[in-house]
Amino acid sequence: MADLPRTTLGRTGLEVTKLGFGAMELRGAPRGPEITDETARDVLNAVLDAGINFIDTSPDYGRSEELIGRFIAHRRAEYFLASKCGCAAEGFATGAANEHIFTAANVRAAVEQSLRRMQTEYLDLVQFHQSPSRAVLEAEGALAELQALQREGKVRFIGMSGTIPELRDHIAMGVFDEFQIPYSVIQREHEQVIAEASAAGAGIAIRGGAARGTPADWEHRAYYMLPGSAPRDRWEQGRLDELLDGMSRIEFTLRFTLSNPDLDTTIVGTRDVAHVRSNVEIAEKGPLPADVVAEARRRLDATESRPV
Repeated sequence: MADLPRTTLGRTGLEVTKLGFGAMELRGAPRGPEITDETARDVLNAVLDAGINFIDTSPDYGRSEELIGRFIAHRRAEYFLASKCGCAAEGFATGAANEHIFTAANVRAAVEQSLRRMQTEYLDLVQFHQSPSRAVLEAEGALAELQALQREGKVRFIGMSGTIPELRDHIAMGVFDEFQIPYSVIQREHEQVIAEASAAGAGIAIRGGAARGTPADWEHRAYYMLPGSAPRDRWEQGRLDELLDGMSRIEFTLRFTLSNPDLDTTIVGTRDVAHVRSNVEIAEKGPLPADVVAEARRRLDATESRPV
């Protein structure tokens, strides 16, 4: 088992590995590449064998929840399990792509569905998906219902998978134990609000921390909130290749994310066992040297304007 660095996920008190696993890559067709049961089994068990103890999924990640239940439910004591709500549960979905329904009934149905699919009696963390506004959360009882599920013991902690501009309202509400926020060397828009959420006592889970691959991949894969060629442009304008010093671009990117002092865990997804092991090896190296981080930020600050 790897010696992965750990920290406490904000006020939850959960001791999580700084490298987590994002199970979206297990979703399968039609929203992702086909994945066999055998591959999913091998990846999930490789994650746990490596010592990663934070797994993030969602009801709308295709087969992901069912595969988790089928292949690692018997190892439930080894990992903290985070899912989402607001995603349309069976019986609520209309077939619309990326549909989200923030009602009390749908929140309860989605959580109950996740419990069945993943063969567990409780979820360590349930996060509202798609950064709904405070007004939406309160209009039809979605937040109150998730809090009721928490009181029933089906949910331990409540989180928000959020983005600006709503995040500051979410922090001010004081009800969220954790925030899942996009961040990487090529997407620093949320850097200040991440610090604010952490200072308020919430745990911070970063998504997109490995930037979904390298510049070669960015032409073919959409990236959170960034249009077209923006990821590649930021990398090239910052002349980040000059800072690699023998590192791969993936190593530099993931270790830059791990250098954020407010990060508790970063969820990195893959459907490849070799990639799991490679990510673990990178995470074991820890943050980049402070002078390299400072220089990368200086270069990026000179080429981009970011919200504050």
